[in-house]
Amino acid sequence: MDDSSKRISPSFLIITTLFVTCLLISNIIAGKLASFFGIVVPAAVILFPISYILGDVLTEVYGFRRARLAIWLGFTANILMVLVFAVTLVLPHPDFWNGQHAFTVVLGMTPRIVLASMLGYLSGAFCNSIILSRLKIRCEGRFLWMRTIGSTIVGEAVDTTIFLVVAFWGSTPISVLVGMMLAQYLWKVLYEAILTPLTYLIIKRVKKFEGLDHFDHGVRYIPFSLGVKQKEP
Repeated sequence: MDDSSKRISPSFLIITTLFVTCLLISNIIAGKLASFFGIVVPAAVILFPISYILGDVLTEVYGFRRARLAIWLGFTANILMVLVFAVTLVLPHPDFWNGQHAFTVVLGMTPRIVLASMLGYLSGAFCNSIILSRLKIRCEGRFLWMRTIGSTIVGEAVDTTIFLVVAFWGSTPISVLVGMMLAQYLWKVLYEAILTPLTYLIIKRVKKFEGLDHFDHGVRYIPFSLGVKQKEP
């Protein structure tokens, strides 16, 4: 058994920090809508898929338990960010300052959007990590491209569906909602497929640097736990 469960390496810290940063920035810029060929999507689609790629790296190199820790760190950081935004917006401001409206527009996240974002993120991220972990064992570590894309297909489908349904059901025509789902989902999956060579390179370099290629034999896939200790199967 390797000692990956007993230490936090610099590489793990760097990848996890980038993972959490992508999540935070994605939530901040999600309020900006972009239009491509008549299809409206949140600006977060340019960055959020990167979090799935980093999640793949964490699961592939360090295993499900380490990836689970990163997922919960991302969730906690997002909750803290939302709370700080809420407090900031209600702080009294001087009469000469005219930026309150702009802050409210950009940082004022409604409870429904926050709930949708958090539910979609947790469900999608855990689906992605668990499927990638199981496929690695089934494929005996081979076919990385198939495993990363396959896990993304499921994880992004869960994430996108939960987020859009919880956030917009009842306030957006069903036809528009379905169109948004398909556009965002296809973009996210295509995004990761195109960047698969980069994912390969990062995983290869990190494995070599760490001297580690973890397989989740005997792991119980329990999302609601922060334990990272590995046991011999």
